[in-house]
Amino acid sequence: MSETSLSGTYPATDVGPASSTPEAPNSVQPSGTLLRVLAAISFCHLLNDMVQSLLPSIYPILKSSFHLDFTHLGLLTLTYQVVASLLQPLIGQFTDNRPKPYALPVGMTFTLIGLILLAVAPTFTWLLIASSLVGVGSAVFHPESSRIARMASGGKHGFAQSFFQVGGNTGSAIGPLLAAFIVLPQGQKGMAWFAIPAIVGIVVLMRVGRWYKARQGEAHGQKKQEHHRHVELSRARIALSIGVLIALIFSKYFYLASLTSYYTFYLIQRFHVSVQMSQILLFLFLGAVAAGTLIGGSAGDRYGRKLVIWISILGVLPFTMILPYASLFWTAVLSVVIGFVIASAFSAILVYAQELLPGRVGMISGLFFGVAFGMGGIGAAVLGKLADAKGIFFVYHLCAYLPAIGLLTGLLPEIEERRQVVKAS
Repeated sequence: MSETSLSGTYPATDVGPASSTPEAPNSVQPSGTLLRVLAAISFCHLLNDMVQSLLPSIYPILKSSFHLDFTHLGLLTLTYQVVASLLQPLIGQFTDNRPKPYALPVGMTFTLIGLILLAVAPTFTWLLIASSLVGVGSAVFHPESSRIARMASGGKHGFAQSFFQVGGNTGSAIGPLLAAFIVLPQGQKGMAWFAIPAIVGIVVLMRVGRWYKARQGEAHGQKKQEHHRHVELSRARIALSIGVLIALIFSKYFYLASLTSYYTFYLIQRFHVSVQMSQILLFLFLGAVAAGTLIGGSAGDRYGRKLVIWISILGVLPFTMILPYASLFWTAVLSVVIGFVIASAFSAILVYAQELLPGRVGMISGLFFGVAFGMGGIGAAVLGKLADAKGIFFVYHLCAYLPAIGLLTGLLPEIEERRQVVKAS
C-alpha cells in the first residue's frame, strides 16, 4: 500500500453525481482512493478478529497448563466480553466529541500487548489481565474503524459497512484454523507468533490514521452537515427506534449463536454424520454469512435500509421454522439460506441507527458492535445451558421463533422518505 493511496485526493462523501445537485448522497461510487482505505480497514478488521478469536481456541492448552476448570474459562471469556462490550460505546462517544486519528493503532497496540502476555502469562491472574487488554483493543477498534468506513464510503454507507464487516467475519473464521496448526502444536508460547499480524495491523492503521488526520477538517464539516440533515423525530421516538434495533440485534445474534456454537453437535446427534462432515456443513453456513453480510449493505443503499431489515429478520422466519424438521440435505440448504439472509441485517441496522442520530457515528457503532458482541457471547452461554438441560433439539425448536421479533420493524419510522420530503422543501 503506497503512501499516496491513503493520503491522495478524494471526493467529499455525501455528494451527488456530476450531473446532479450535491444533495443525493447515495448515488456515488467510492473513488479508487476511498476503496483502498476501505480495503485497508477491512484487512485490519480481518487481522483484529482473527487474533481475538484465538483466545477461546487455546482454552484446551490453558486448561491443562494452569489446571483450570470450566468456571475459570468462563471467567476469561466474561472478562474479555465485558471489557469489549461496555467500553465500545464509551470510546465511540468520546471520539465523537474529541476525534483521535491515531486511536486505531493505539487500540491494536493494546491487542499486541495482550497477545504477548497470553504467551508468557505465569498465573491465571495474568491471563485475566491479558484477556482484558485484548478486550480493550477490540473496544477501540470497532467504533473507530466503523467511523473510518463511513468517512470513506463515498455516500455508499451500507456498502462500506458491509465491506468492513466481511473482513471481521473472515478473520473470525480463519483464527481457529490457524490456532490448530500454529498454537496447539507449540503450546501457550505459540501465541507469540500472532504478534506478527498485530504489528502489520499497527503499520497499516498508522497510514489510515494519517489519512484521517489529513481530512479531519472535512470530517468535521461532514458531521455538521449530517446534523442539518437530522430528521424531525421526538427523543421518545428515537429512543423507541434504538430499542427496536437492539431487539432485532438480539434476535439475530441469539439465533446465530445456536448455529455457530452448536450446529455441529446438532448435525452429529440428529443425522449421525462424522465430525468432518459437520465441519464442512458449518463452513458452508459461515460462507453464506459472509456473502450475506456483503450483499446486505449494498441492498440497503439501493432499496432502503428498513426493507432490508424486514427481509433479513422476519423474512428468515419460515426457513428457521422448517429447519428442525428437515432432512440432512434440506438442513444444509436451509442453513445456507438462513445464514445468507439473516447476516444481511447488521449493516442495514447499523447505518439506519447512524442516520437516526447523525453526528454520533462512534457512539452508535460502539453501542451496536458492543451489543452484537455481547449477545453472541450471552446467547452461546444461555443456549448451552438449555442444551444441557433440555437437549440440543429443544434449542433449535425454541430458536426457530426468534426471527418473529422482526415484526417490531413496523415500529421504525420511515426516515428515508422523511429526508426526501425535507430536501424537497
